[in-house]
Amino acid sequence: MFDLAIIGGGINGSGIARDAAGRGLSVLLVEQGDLASGTSSASTKLIHGGLRYLEHYAFRLVRESLAEREVLLRAAPHVIHPMRFVLPHHPGLRPRWLIRLGLFLYDNLGGREILPGTRTLDLRTDPAGAPLRPEFTCGFEYSDCWVDDARLVVLNARDAAARGADIRTRTRCIGAKHADGVWHLALQDGTIEAARVLVNAGGPFVSGVLHEVAGAEEPRRIRLVKGSHIVVPRLYEHNRSYILQNTDGRICFAIPYEHDFTLIGTTDEDFHGDPASVATSADEERYLCGAVSEYLRTPVDPADIVWRYAGVRPLLDDGTSKAQEATRDYVLALQAPVLLSVFGGKITTYRRLAEAAMAKLARFFPGMRGAWTAGVALPGGDFPWDGIERVRSDLTLRYPFLADATQRRLVRAYGTLAMDMLGDARSVADMGRCFGADLTEREIDWLVRTEWARSAGDVLWRRSKLGLRLNAKEVEVLEDYLVHQAISVG
Repeated sequence: MFDLAIIGGGINGSGIARDAAGRGLSVLLVEQGDLASGTSSASTKLIHGGLRYLEHYAFRLVRESLAEREVLLRAAPHVIHPMRFVLPHHPGLRPRWLIRLGLFLYDNLGGREILPGTRTLDLRTDPAGAPLRPEFTCGFEYSDCWVDDARLVVLNARDAAARGADIRTRTRCIGAKHADGVWHLALQDGTIEAARVLVNAGGPFVSGVLHEVAGAEEPRRIRLVKGSHIVVPRLYEHNRSYILQNTDGRICFAIPYEHDFTLIGTTDEDFHGDPASVATSADEERYLCGAVSEYLRTPVDPADIVWRYAGVRPLLDDGTSKAQEATRDYVLALQAPVLLSVFGGKITTYRRLAEAAMAKLARFFPGMRGAWTAGVALPGGDFPWDGIERVRSDLTLRYPFLADATQRRLVRAYGTLAMDMLGDARSVADMGRCFGADLTEREIDWLVRTEWARSAGDVLWRRSKLGLRLNAKEVEVLEDYLVHQAISVG
């Protein structure tokens, strides 16, 4: 019997699994698909305080988020790194004094130590002004962080497993009944598992888990909000991001992505339907292209899109009329019999959410150890926040046959674990078959063995973003290979 069973392998479920396992609890996590296969891989890829949340007076959420930026940066400097954001001033929208006030609060609410503060830019002379239309002459630059969201989920699951958690992907829970003080979970593979406490971290499926799996009432109302993103060929040469104000009150980001691309997002639309079937619409694609084209000298057209993705955010329904105004804060609802459900949340606050969840459950585990995750690196992140070049140098010395771009990708994905993956390789031939780009048999086998990868989508869109670089035939060949690997593994 497990102490804790968690339904949902997104960022919150994986974060809670890691936290609980590190406190000495026995943990089972079941996920119906792949880790991060839903909302947690469909974000804007930011660890941020939420500058626009200040307009809605969400000071507690912003303060917690701002403080978490540097905690997470120190814990995972391979998949998280600092990024500067340029906010061009649009004369017809928010006044300069309001932007300055918001950025002053943003700089000072969260106990910032690493990230540099805000500065004013003359866009007529600063390189950040070059891609913009000439009427944008003034801007503001501030700090947040970029994150590989899906890899952050996988790293939390890896660390949970290393501390004893049982992580089962592609394992749907079809029923949960509480009897004799224990939850009995019926899994789709026919097995039954028992746990003292059940955590519902189903994300956009949280209501379905309550009603259809646990047979429980919903203590909070959820508002499903769809967010869509598009990726286009690189729009500018520098490495800063833009945060752009739109005339409808929303904001839009343009972010350097995977070296050769720009990520644009996001939309905010109420969503009604099955979260598993969410997809970008043509209207959303036109909206995002139009939003950035308002600012850029060279317009962006839907024909430029090389990839698009959408996700459903499970936000707490706070009664706001506009989807973009719905709170990103989280609520943890504990109801009898020992069922904890996670409502809302954002990727930046997942670690604090996990701590809060364990505090809620502390009375059921009187011998449980205390909070511990704040100063502990995630797998592969055991180096200083600004030490990634040293890790690359060490990799070069040990594996000089690797191309520079491959070194950079492997270190950014795996950190110090890149050496674990490369193992005894001494030449390109030792890496085995290449499936396209720089994706080799050795890396794929390692992902299957250590990170629950089973399909081409797992490898190309969640463990990496090499799906941007492989053609349809290469994807088909990779899928066939993984089918054979899955048979041999299980």
